[in-house]
Amino acid sequence: MPVAIDSPKTDKRPLYPDYLPFYDPLEKVKDVGPFDFIDPGSRANPLKPNLLSHASKIIDLSPHCGTELQGVQISDLSTEGLDELALLCAERGCLVFRNQKFTDLGFESQKKIASHFGPLHIHGWMPHPEKGPSEFVIVYDSKDDLRIRKSWAGKSPIQFHVDQSPEPQPPGLTFFCMLESPPGAGGDTIISSTVRAFERLSPRFRKRLEGLTAVHSTANPISREIRDNGSKSVLRRPITRSIHPVVTVHPVTGQKSLFVNSSYTERIVGFDQEESDALLKFLFDHINRGQDFSCRVRYEPGTVVVWDQRVTQHSQTLDYPVGERRHAFRLTPLANVPVASLVEEEVELEGEGDEERRLLGVF
Repeated sequence: MPVAIDSPKTDKRPLYPDYLPFYDPLEKVKDVGPFDFIDPGSRANPLKPNLLSHASKIIDLSPHCGTELQGVQISDLSTEGLDELALLCAERGCLVFRNQKFTDLGFESQKKIASHFGPLHIHGWMPHPEKGPSEFVIVYDSKDDLRIRKSWAGKSPIQFHVDQSPEPQPPGLTFFCMLESPPGAGGDTIISSTVRAFERLSPRFRKRLEGLTAVHSTANPISREIRDNGSKSVLRRPITRSIHPVVTVHPVTGQKSLFVNSSYTERIVGFDQEESDALLKFLFDHINRGQDFSCRVRYEPGTVVVWDQRVTQHSQTLDYPVGERRHAFRLTPLANVPVASLVEEEVELEGEGDEERRLLGVF
């Protein structure tokens, strides 16, 4: 039986009732299917005059990831400005916009802006609004709906991932719009640069990773949905599986990036299971420890965060008190088939001879 979440009349009512989550265990949807994709960032003016001229202040949140653009309204940007947003997001990983009119535009206008960056993904198990488009993913944590809390009970909520990487054409940019946030601190998103994560590895190890592929699957998340919710589970789509390069190249910037994540990557193709598990664990831990190549975004109502999932991974924090309301929606444009990085020719790496002599005690 479909379930729409409502709050008791004695509580403070949600500010955006049209965006409350709706769960229908019988609902089925189809995937987007293959499509031609031209990255909007490829059309952008590198100087970004249609985007940056609107900014009253530009703040980098960390050296390698994250920029806040104050004074820019996403809904006021021209087509050229949106193209430049895509390019800057690819370069900086994520962009933060405050006090956005985008929050109150309504379903169709919000969809139109997000669709500029690609066809919108339809999630296989997360809720959408009861009377809204299925492309909207509702993130809702409150005393009247503890489904998110239940799914993370007994384990750390810190899990860096790419949304829906098992898609044949995984997401590019993602729009995350905060409608209501906890009144105090907490509920932030941590966003990490997988470009910098790759660069931080040793040259020989990077070369070993290039050319490898990995299986991405929704099997484990779907199993957890069934485990946690039983007959109320939402299973709109069957299990999705794809094989993607372990190291990818952004189609516009040419930057190399790690493309494995602990939510969806199951194994390395051609490796024995133990070998695959060991390598993936190292890479997952490497990304999780990357505080020096990540940023932390704090929300307030009307904050919109846009990140490029081809060069970042992100994690919730779920650190605010149980029962406080955190209400947001996500729109996720799909993008290109992942592009594999090319394995460079084997050459003696700079300083490698010195390192060998040091290890042998020869100076």
